Amino acid sequence: MKNAIWTNIFRNWQQTESKTVMTLKQVPIFKGLSEREFLEIETIIHERAFHPKEIIFKRQAPGEAMYIIMAGDVEIYIEDHNDNKNVLATLEQGDFFGELALLDNETRSATAAAIESSTILVFSQTDLESLIERKPSLGNKILLNLARVTGARLRKTNELLAVTQKESA
Repeated sequence: MKNAIWTNIFRNWQQTESKTVMTLKQVPIFKGLSEREFLEIETIIHERAFHPKEIIFKRQAPGEAMYIIMAGDVEIYIEDHNDNKNVLATLEQGDFFGELALLDNETRSATAAAIESSTILVFSQTDLESLIERKPSLGNKILLNLARVTGARLRKTNELLAVTQKESA
């Protein structure tokens, strides 16, 4: 028979990484970072909790940060003039969004909202800029990975556009 006290005490005793670092390791923008570099990112990243249907950011709002889902689900959508939602993506644990805000000062192209209670990591443009000043090598790794992710998403968008144009012709 198991003793509940012992299982609670030893449940995570061999776990060496925080949930934040484990989540960051799933994100391609942080690919190739050392353990020390992950710990550096962990010290500057912010964790936020969102309630079901709570807006994370609205379309046309200034872009200031990227978001990484630690727990929960998020919907990315655009509303038309009649407030009808056009869902662009449904994201889950380990997914990230809003990363273009790290590169420019443009407004958001869509709205993001929590579908359910969600825990989200926030990595801001000012955090990245500060990191680049303090640790240029780490900042450059992140920027290079960000460029790769942006390029991959642009190629995928071009493929989808080509298919759509072909179908409508």
